[in-house]
Amino acid sequence: MWQDAKALNATANGIFALALLACLAAGVWWLAQRPMFTLRTIRIETIAQDEELRHVSQLTLRNNALGRIKGNFFTTNLDTVRQAFESVPWVRRATVRREWPDQLIVALEEHEALGTWGADGRLLSTKGDVFTANLAEAEEDHALPEFDGPEGSEKEVLSRFDELRQWFAPLKLVPQALSLSGRYAWTVKLDNGMSVALGREQTATTLKERVDRLLGIYPQLVTHLQNIETIDMRYQNGLALSAADLKIPAEGARPKARPAVLKKSTNLKPISKHIQ
Repeated sequence: MWQDAKALNATANGIFALALLACLAAGVWWLAQRPMFTLRTIRIETIAQDEELRHVSQLTLRNNALGRIKGNFFTTNLDTVRQAFESVPWVRRATVRREWPDQLIVALEEHEALGTWGADGRLLSTKGDVFTANLAEAEEDHALPEFDGPEGSEKEVLSRFDELRQWFAPLKLVPQALSLSGRYAWTVKLDNGMSVALGREQTATTLKERVDRLLGIYPQLVTHLQNIETIDMRYQNGLALSAADLKIPAEGARPKARPAVLKKSTNLKPISKHIQ
């Protein structure tokens, strides 16, 4: 090797190149540590420029995110900064970018609470995300419907809630709670206090057909029963209900004549009344 001039030149050139790269890297590192590149400003914006932050305050950001930012303009890890801001209550999503020479621009998107989820005080957003935040703040915007369901069913429950609001609109009834059981059976509670068991989806139209059946018979029901508590629509051609003002005649007593609840043009089977 020592007699091979070409090999020696190639080795020398390689060592020189490595030394030069090391010097350049050291120079860049030294320059990046200069005080002029210390982060001096972190500007907070909204991802949607026409919106304002309603629940996220400067104090909340300072207490939960700003203290976790390390490094300067060049060395700070943008992904770590993003995660720090996304850990702040009410923050759904954050994006981070550098702006020369000493700024970070953080754009935030807030959760918009639709209702509560489960029994542990979590919230469900209008996009179907479950998150944790101050429940009292969410209740300042509007009354919160109650939702519940198996893990991973949040978006399905949200979609069904939107459908039920449309389906019950002809009766001017508004869903206030919706639950999906572990067996995937649906129960909806309406703003008049009535709970409706819709059961499982046997076909794509099962729930809609059951609601339509209820809409058809409901005006007749309320003419005779003013305080209906529960209605079970899982029967093929009928329903079961319980009502606070429904009374059973004493044994042996002849009940007073009254119009039949189910007198209707369609061929429904008699209603089974479950009295509580």
